[in-house]
Amino acid sequence: GLGFNIVGGTDQQYIANDNSIYVSWIKKDGAAYLDGRLQEGDRIVAINGKDLKDLRHKDAVELFRNAGYYVSLKIQRRLQPQNGPVCHGGDGESGGLPLAAILVPGLALAAAAVWILLRYRQRM
Repeated sequence: GLGFNIVGGTDQQYIANDNSIYVSWIKKDGAAYLDGRLQEGDRIVAINGKDLKDLRHKDAVELFRNAGYYVSLKIQRRLQPQNGPVCHGGDGESGGLPLAAILVPGLALAAAAVWILLRYRQRM
């Protein structure tokens, strides 16, 4: 097999109002694990060019079982790991700190440094 399990589908929604197929578990030392690119929580958009949109779970499983030796997956990476259902972004961007979380403290430090420098110069 491919070395991972899937959840989801029109008849077994993993996330409310979402018919998508998700990776629920990756078998250690299986094909997906050894490849290293697939992660638990990833949404699988297509397999070998076949869109997985609005499929029943068992139909998606059949596509994976009959995928062949060479498999191409189109996935959408989750934004943040969390307990329970995984939150997914609309554009597939990976998680990380928002730019503002880095810029705002940096600008505050720079402003404080300039203010201290100006105060220090006035006393000279």
